[in-house]
Amino acid sequence: MKLFTVDEANELLPLVKVKLEAVRTAYARAELYQAGAKAAAEAANAGGGMEGGSRYVRALYEIGKTVTDLNEMGIQLKDHHRGLIDFPSDRDGRVVLLCWQLGEPEQIEWWHELEAGFAGRQPL
Repeated sequence: MKLFTVDEANELLPLVKVKLEAVRTAYARAELYQAGAKAAAEAANAGGGMEGGSRYVRALYEIGKTVTDLNEMGIQLKDHHRGLIDFPSDRDGRVVLLCWQLGEPEQIEWWHELEAGFAGRQPL
């Protein structure tokens, strides 16, 4: 597991922000086509197709690719709607999570214990 310093996490935030916005947009597009996907599954038995099917698949691909990019960077996506992420970090010899979400200033200001989650956020 990669551990980030606050400075390292802050340096990544501009890039991560773009990725989070892309994930949120792709999820919104996928949700628009989700009803069509369900109807298509029913129509498939009758030989029908899915209107907007390629756009739905493209949105799912974009989600998967971007989430994989974040994971490979060592960043944990916690909530795609809120753009909530965690950066594993060392604090006094134990692993904690530096916490940030879209809409906050572009610097890490919060952390929490592994088990505490968002509700347990504490200021740095």
